[in-house]
Amino acid sequence: MKGFAGRLSISGLVLLLCMVSLVSQLRQDGVIVHSHIDVNSLWTSSSSSGWRPSSAPRSFWPPPPKKSNGYLVVRCNGGLNQQRSAICNAVLAARIMNATLVLPELDTNSFWNDKSGFAGIYDVEHFIKSLRHDVKIVESLPYVSDKKKKKMKAFQIAPPRDGPPSWYETEALAKMKQHGAIYLTPFSHRLAEEVPNAEYQRLRCRVNFHALRFKPDVMQLSNQIVSRLRAEGHFMSIHLRFEMDMLAFAGCLAIFKPEEQEILRKYREQNFAKKRLVYNERRLIGKCPLTPEEVGLILQAMGFDNSTRLYLAAGDIFGGERFMQPLREMYPHLENRTTVAAPEELEAVQAEGRGLLGPAVDYMVCLLSDIFMPTYDGPSNFANNLLGHRLYYGFRTSIQPNRKALAPIFMARESGGGAAAANFEAMVRGVMSGGTFGRSHRRVNPESFYTNPWPECFCRKESDDPRERCPANTRMNATASEEEGSDGIKRVLSDDVE
Repeated sequence: MKGFAGRLSISGLVLLLCMVSLVSQLRQDGVIVHSHIDVNSLWTSSSSSGWRPSSAPRSFWPPPPKKSNGYLVVRCNGGLNQQRSAICNAVLAARIMNATLVLPELDTNSFWNDKSGFAGIYDVEHFIKSLRHDVKIVESLPYVSDKKKKKMKAFQIAPPRDGPPSWYETEALAKMKQHGAIYLTPFSHRLAEEVPNAEYQRLRCRVNFHALRFKPDVMQLSNQIVSRLRAEGHFMSIHLRFEMDMLAFAGCLAIFKPEEQEILRKYREQNFAKKRLVYNERRLIGKCPLTPEEVGLILQAMGFDNSTRLYLAAGDIFGGERFMQPLREMYPHLENRTTVAAPEELEAVQAEGRGLLGPAVDYMVCLLSDIFMPTYDGPSNFANNLLGHRLYYGFRTSIQPNRKALAPIFMARESGGGAAAANFEAMVRGVMSGGTFGRSHRRVNPESFYTNPWPECFCRKESDDPRERCPANTRMNATASEEEGSDGIKRVLSDDVE
């Protein structure tokens, strides 16, 4: 009991110190009185300042040799976008080793209950064709006998987390030459994001923003949803990460009923490493996802009125309507893929359930939305990849709440007193006004390359710095493009590499 009281007092002291520091800083900067966000300007993309997306090579980049060193097979684990970044890393690893890449395997774990595989989600022909100047890609390992009854067997290796390119150039390559093929599993976060070779980073962008195109039926349904939403004006997409797996991972249990806490606790014990997690402490360091109510309070403080239309990209909200009701009361115009698309349309692309195709549709709708706001961002997840994709696709407005800075303001409001309660909306605006809103900015650790591929994957037509100048050779000049569709909306397409 004493230990529990001690933890509470520590959390209270930390909260008090955070509030004193925050209020002092905001008053010093004058944002409590003078903070203002022009929400009307957020409905249009940020200024590019002369930058344009370009993942084309800017130095010598020979095509893959006719003979490779062997075959690379990888198993990409995790959700849709963790797998997506793993695919980008697999292509880069194959390039580093001069390997023939076998179409990556996608995880079929029990949570997603999805056995679509690569070909069930992505356009395989486009993927292989787009990357033909970078790596050789085949759909499966070759047969080893003339009678074609037995396929080559790959030697299994567990690659190191965030392994440097040198590991692939030495240990992995040696095993590949010895066995003819290697199987790297698991392959989530198995190649360092920060590598000194800018051409390697541009290859990742070519994969992520051009080669990885969802199947035509997913693209078509996504465009139909966006068209219907746009018919009524601007809309904002929100990645509402408030599902059981995320809450259990984050250890943010205290706001739930005892029986709900037990469900989260059991899920955590079964799926994540044992760790002592205290809700208020987690919240104060920004490790808890925003609740639906907090999302609404942020938007209200920023100045978005209740006519604002919100598209929610989310799974099953843990706690259900009890948590959704406050957001619904603040913003009644809530939509998701099941309210905009007909059941038969979702069923046609298998996007109605828990599998990966539903998130694929949500990804495209969020990419095309006027404004995107994530409620939680972590390594290689849905929000991180979307933030980078929207930056690449024309500096489209994204709102990134600083959960660590906002937590003490919300907690003080909940306690019912203090400067934060009296100046709640002004203090929230003060925090939110410091965002980049989709503008280019220098990547600083721990920001992910997939969240912010600037400056490596951008160029300027006129620049004194040759590293920034757009390449003259357009043979592989893969840049994001927009095409006006027959339904009157702009569709994100990838240029075929000629």
